[in-house]
Amino acid sequence: MAAQYQTLEVDDHETGAEPLEFKSFLGTDTGAAPARAISPSGGPSDPSRGYVRSDNTNAPFCTTKSTSTWTPKTVLYRCYSTMIPREDFVSVVLESRPDMYGPFWTLTTVIFSLFVFSSLSASITAWLNAKEWDYDFKQLTVAVGLVYTYGIGIPVGLWAWLRYIGVQEWSVLDAVSIWGYGMTVWIPVSLICIAPFPLVRWISGGIGAGLSLFFLLRNTYPILASAEAKAVRLFVVLIAALHLGVSLSFIIIFFNH
Repeated sequence: MAAQYQTLEVDDHETGAEPLEFKSFLGTDTGAAPARAISPSGGPSDPSRGYVRSDNTNAPFCTTKSTSTWTPKTVLYRCYSTMIPREDFVSVVLESRPDMYGPFWTLTTVIFSLFVFSSLSASITAWLNAKEWDYDFKQLTVAVGLVYTYGIGIPVGLWAWLRYIGVQEWSVLDAVSIWGYGMTVWIPVSLICIAPFPLVRWISGGIGAGLSLFFLLRNTYPILASAEAKAVRLFVVLIAALHLGVSLSFIIIFFNH
C-alpha cells in the first residue's frame, strides 16, 4: 500500500505576529567596555602579564611594611631614653605609639635582675664572712609582686582615677609605658649592687631612685596639671612618696646584706 503524503502549507508571515529573534538579557549598551576577569582580591586581572592585578583597595590592611612598635632596637632606645630624660617621653620618644611589650619586658628583666644579682651579692658577702649561704626563693616572689604591682597596677589605677575626674589626655598604655620603661634604671643599679660594699649599694640605689623619679614626675605632672581642679597637682607628692618607698624597699629587701 503506497504511503499517503499530505502537503502542509505554512504561511511565512502571519498577520500580527512578530518574527522570531534572539534577545540579549545582558544589557543593550553595545558601547560598553568588554568584561574583565575579576581577581579574588576584587581587582581586575591583567592577562597580558600573566598575573592578577590588585587595585590596592585593601592596602591599609595588606601592607608589607612593618608597623610594629616593639622591635628590639626600638625598645632598647626607649629604655635608654628613660635614664637620660631630655624630651617628652610620650609624644617624642614613643611617638604617640605606646606598647605593652616593652614595659612588660622591662619589668620582667627588673625582677630577674633583682633576684639574680641580689643572690650573687649575698653569696659574695657570705663567702667573705666565711658563712654558709643558700638561695632565698621568697625574694623572687616578693620581687614579682612588688614590681608588677607598682609597674602595672599603679599606672592603671592612676589612669582610671584621672579618667573619672575628666582628664582625657592620657591613655592607659601611655601610663603603663611611663611606669614600665621608667623602671629600666634598676637593671644597671642591681648589677652595681653586686659589689660587697654597703656604701656603693646605697649610693647607686639613691641615684637610681632619683633618675627614675625625675623621669616619672617629668611625664606625669603635665597630665595632672591639665585637670580643672588645681588640687590634683598635689597628687604628684603622693606619686613621689610612693616611688621613693618602692626604691627604698628594693635596697633594703634585696641588697641589705
